[in-house]
Amino acid sequence: MNIGLHAEEVFLSEQFNSLEQWKPFYFPGIKTHTSYTAGNVDGRSCLIVSSNHSASALILKNRFNVYQYPDIAWRLQVSNIYQKGDSSKKEGDDYPVRIMIMFLYVPEQASMVEKLQYETAHLFYGEYPPQSSLNYIWANKEQVAPLIPATYSSRAMLIPMAAGQKHVGKWLEYRTNIVQDYKTAFGQDPPPLAVVGIMSDSDNTGESARAYIDFIKISGQGAAP
Repeated sequence: MNIGLHAEEVFLSEQFNSLEQWKPFYFPGIKTHTSYTAGNVDGRSCLIVSSNHSASALILKNRFNVYQYPDIAWRLQVSNIYQKGDSSKKEGDDYPVRIMIMFLYVPEQASMVEKLQYETAHLFYGEYPPQSSLNYIWANKEQVAPLIPATYSSRAMLIPMAAGQKHVGKWLEYRTNIVQDYKTAFGQDPPPLAVVGIMSDSDNTGESARAYIDFIKISGQGAAP
């Protein structure tokens, strides 16, 4: 993995030969965690993600400036979707895989009430929660809406990049602009600093799935994929 090489173009070029630059994130109250391992599938080094009535995330240790590096691309595959998955309900709010862009809290842009909430969360968890997030998901059902408000947080927006059974078991590649997606989702410019995360959860549906991520690349506008 390369981070910061050719800084004018590329922040991250992750091919998952190892997970040394990533750290796990565990949700309070959820005891069964999703498995994330570096492996090889179809002759590719990739991240192997296995979820079984579980939830946790993998977070890159380094933050980046979304205005300097607005483009994100990735290739992935899923083994199946969740039969009980439903984006409109908390009990169905599980996805076999998602790529998350989590924007860091900016105290100068927060109200007094928000500052109190964030300081309380910081005391409890030891770090500030994200100010907001974009979640690029593989939705379990075909979606009409290009954006789906998250059921658990008003500060999170779900963006279906794939949906349903049609492409299960196939490698799919995506590329999008983080800044433009944020403006579309929230109607304003994003905070400048963010971290990227990967998540597979099945704690609500009680089902299981496996996903594979071949690469993730975060780069400057117009950089080659």
